Amino acid sequence: MQEIQEDLLPENIIPLSLIIRKKLLPWWIKVFSWIFLLFGVIGPITLIAGIVGYSIDLSIYGLTTNDPISLIGILIILIFTLKGFVSFGLLLQKDWAVKLGIVDAVLGAAICFFLMSYALINAEVRFYFRLELVLLTPYFIKLLKIKPVWESAIKG
Repeated sequence: MQEIQEDLLPENIIPLSLIIRKKLLPWWIKVFSWIFLLFGVIGPITLIAGIVGYSIDLSIYGLTTNDPISLIGILIILIFTLKGFVSFGLLLQKDWAVKLGIVDAVLGAAICFFLMSYALINAEVRFYFRLELVLLTPYFIKLLKIKPVWESAIKG
């Protein structure tokens, strides 16, 4: 008489543990990650160049300046440094990368919405629809979708 032996691991867990994190990222996130990794490295260099006296044009999410030592300049450099850190985490498949990427996407969208709203109530500022939102939206959605799988997947 043979008994049917129940598996200790449910079948739905086994495939998740065999998924490699690197394969969860689509090509377009990998491309932007490399670009923002470069910008993240250049960020602190830009700050040093500003201290030395160079004028550098900086812009992201509608924030624009040519003075890296100004409040807006430092904020832009911090945003690029955050993006570089997220890119580093995604490319090296760190545990925290997707969570920080979601924070990065929400922060970027919030800045875009704030600046667009500010332009609507301030007649001196011209309104622009921020195209960054077109890229941030699928990025945010993709990170939300892969988050549970990322947390249980293996590096590889």
